[in-house]
Amino acid sequence: MKHTSIQAQRNARRDAGFSLIELMVGLVIGMIGIVIMMQIFSVSEGYKRTTTGGDDAQNNGAISLYSVLRDLRQAGQGTNSFNGVMPPGAAASLINCNLTLRTGVTVNSIGPVVINHASIPAGDTNTDTLLVFYGNSNDSPEGDMVGSQPSTNVYRMTGFAAAASAPSMRASDIVVAHPQTRPSPCALSMTQVSSASGSDVTVVAGLAGMSNGALFNLGQSPRIVACAVRGEALTMCDYMVSDCSGALPANAANWTTIASNVVSLRALYGHDTGVMDMIVDTYNQTTPTTECLWTRMRAVQVALVARSAQLEKDVVTSAAPTWAGSGAAAINLSSDGNWQKYRYKVFETVVPLRNTAWLGVQSGC
Repeated sequence: MKHTSIQAQRNARRDAGFSLIELMVGLVIGMIGIVIMMQIFSVSEGYKRTTTGGDDAQNNGAISLYSVLRDLRQAGQGTNSFNGVMPPGAAASLINCNLTLRTGVTVNSIGPVVINHASIPAGDTNTDTLLVFYGNSNDSPEGDMVGSQPSTNVYRMTGFAAAASAPSMRASDIVVAHPQTRPSPCALSMTQVSSASGSDVTVVAGLAGMSNGALFNLGQSPRIVACAVRGEALTMCDYMVSDCSGALPANAANWTTIASNVVSLRALYGHDTGVMDMIVDTYNQTTPTTECLWTRMRAVQVALVARSAQLEKDVVTSAAPTWAGSGAAAINLSSDGNWQKYRYKVFETVVPLRNTAWLGVQSGC
């Protein structure tokens, strides 16, 4: 009887299941396991985001630099000095003129590329803006000479050999007329070719007194494009479509986002300040103010800074990124209080301005 009673007690305890202490110990062990797994997952996810963010910064920077370089390489095409058979010392150029694009929209002091142009609203703090101008015509980059003017809207060109041969200018081309004597101040206007036949080019709105002047053909799709970093993204505005000088944020829709997480754009002119030997002597942000000084502008040095999208818990960038032009235009990211908790990639290059070389060496330069 005693043996049976002991066995019954053991069976009763076995049937009763785990005790409270056993359940609590198991629960604690399970919770520790979950915490460890979540910690491993969190660390792994952080590494993944950091790596992915670095890839995104690389891609955004590459796209941004390509977009800017595509325009900079063409800067000044179709705007160059025209001498032809004009009197010695006389020349025509669109550089440094005020150019009216259409009613109510004028770009003052136009140049192949202008850093921080006065008409372009500033970008994010401590960043620069660019304004790039070029045409896309297959015509002469130095313009064509106007021999005579049968009427205000008709220019008779001397560059066309025979009346039976069609001129290089075509209907819908955008042209700018420059008189023989450069206006002071230089104020010019774009207009459109309505027809071209033989030696005559008929435009929508002509400029009187154009005999012995020059007609610059900018093609059917000239570019006057502004670049700026706004809201930590590279944005662009096409002056041929919108008024890029409009105040923000009212005209924010005129600016198209090219790439996100781009936090800085810095740029410098490369000047040939000594004997004109086509070699850059100094880099700075001094914008040329005369045609003579523009002929000495050989290159533009540009830096774009892309940022990882991942905000880290700790400081991962102790000092602001640097680039070759830091002495004249340092990269400054301090406007963002958390800037040190991001990772950055700098994309920089020097772009030779090949089209300014067509301006030639002017007297006195």
